[in-house]
Amino acid sequence: MTAPIAPPFCPPAGALRALAEAGYAVLAPQELLRVAGCAAGDFDGLIPAWDRLELDHHLRDGGHYRQRRHSCFRVKGDRAEPVPHRAHWQSEDYNALHGGIERWFEPLEDDFSRSGAFERLLVGLGSVFGALLPGDIWHVEAHAFRIDTTGGIGRPTPEGAHRDGVDFVAVVLIARVDIKGGETRVFEAHGPAGQRFTLTEPWSALVLDDSRVVHETTPIQPIDDAGHRDTLVLTYRRDGFQEPPAGI
Repeated sequence: MTAPIAPPFCPPAGALRALAEAGYAVLAPQELLRVAGCAAGDFDGLIPAWDRLELDHHLRDGGHYRQRRHSCFRVKGDRAEPVPHRAHWQSEDYNALHGGIERWFEPLEDDFSRSGAFERLLVGLGSVFGALLPGDIWHVEAHAFRIDTTGGIGRPTPEGAHRDGVDFVAVVLIARVDIKGGETRVFEAHGPAGQRFTLTEPWSALVLDDSRVVHETTPIQPIDDAGHRDTLVLTYRRDGFQEPPAGI
């Protein structure tokens, strides 16, 4: 088995500079804790929620390998407030496979979405992104994913290399269990440069300037019988939540 490529972690307190210079930054777990203003172990209470995700019924490739929950928030200053449950929508310009339809998922559980550690994570990332794009309110969509390999192959990004149609994205690794593959790839949106690596440490994260880079994660396979990859994906947008055009 080929050894995974180690992530190019940015230096401590270097996320903002890396984002500004390259359009993305890779955060080690201790750096994500620092951004969130959390201590070691503060995120541990969130982890069991990944065992209670619901099957994604919207996969257009016919697969049954993805479980997820989805909720939306508004982040202003040092507060993150849930908003009424709403559909996830992207245009086909950003998601050729699943764009153009309203996708409804079960929401994040209340204990998760209202936990202090999760709120500090939303606020901390918003502060980093706000240094590059000032404004009053972040409209944040939070997706908890489990990609499993019970059927042989799981696809973290079945739509391929893509942008999300937002301002910034954070992809946080929660767990890798008995899998191979799952390589993260980041490319300039309008140039030849790219980077590939594999996130392996829980609570390591990739943060992206969605206007400058595209990203994808390669399929995963089980090492033995079955395994899974758990992530938390957070998207930040100043100009409201993405919605279908009026009249559609």
